[in-house]
Amino acid sequence: MTAARKATLGVVGLGSMGMGAAVSALRRGVDTWGLDTREEARRGFESEGGRAAVSTAELGAHCDVVVVLVINAAQTEAVLFGAGGLAESMRSGSVIVASATVDPALPPQWESRLAERGLWLIDGPVSGGAKKAAQGEMTVMASGRPEAFEAAGEVLDAIAGKVYRLGDRAGIGSTVKMVNQHLAGVHIAAACEAMALGLRAGADARQLYEVICNSAGSSWMFQNRVPHILDGDYTPLSTVNIFVKDLGIVLDAARKLQFPLPLAAAAHQLYLATAAAGHGAEDDAAVIKFYAALAGIELPGVAT
Repeated sequence: MTAARKATLGVVGLGSMGMGAAVSALRRGVDTWGLDTREEARRGFESEGGRAAVSTAELGAHCDVVVVLVINAAQTEAVLFGAGGLAESMRSGSVIVASATVDPALPPQWESRLAERGLWLIDGPVSGGAKKAAQGEMTVMASGRPEAFEAAGEVLDAIAGKVYRLGDRAGIGSTVKMVNQHLAGVHIAAACEAMALGLRAGADARQLYEVICNSAGSSWMFQNRVPHILDGDYTPLSTVNIFVKDLGIVLDAARKLQFPLPLAAAAHQLYLATAAAGHGAEDDAAVIKFYAALAGIELPGVAT
């Protein structure tokens, strides 16, 4: 990639975050390709003015910077190193931004393997939810070699409101994201538990929400997720199963460090119990359904 031309961006994974990031880049004048296994996602991106690839190899051949916004480490490794993956198809000097929430031990391994192919890696998990992604305002927790950031140019700024450069090696970004997911998972579980307590005690759900939002007990997750409960809408933006995975990563890393995490462990059990009850593919606010079943609580907009 040379400074004489603008970089072409690729986004692998056109889900709630990936689609928002890709469309935000288009709005900011970045030539952008998208890839998803779902044809409807590819068509949706094309309707926004983007170009959809049908394979990782096709996308990699056209792009200077690729953001990989898939679900987990296994999918990331398949995109990077599988047959026709980015390690094979991207030009030397190109940049890959690995944005899935993964074990912090993995990005340094990917960085080393990609370096053998002349490619740079930015360990760049993201946060902010679908709404901020669509607005181009999500947060990127990034770490990697200075050369990687230089090669990426201004592309990261085109998809994010804040890009934190956290260090000059892969793994630091994922460490910070791990801490974020610890807090996010515990806060969602606490919000569901607190709302269930209020409902069980006879409080009006909407009044309870309004009061807490303007009181010391509020959190970003409370304000963001409880409206799903109030509307009885558990359409997944982030699923229960995501936090089964993410808090599992947190607990695995803590075990290696011999560091106790009793709050994260308790929250993890709530997500597991909710998934076991058949709600794993629903929005993560469905944790309240575990409490509803346990205590006979009638939830807003949900038939009992």
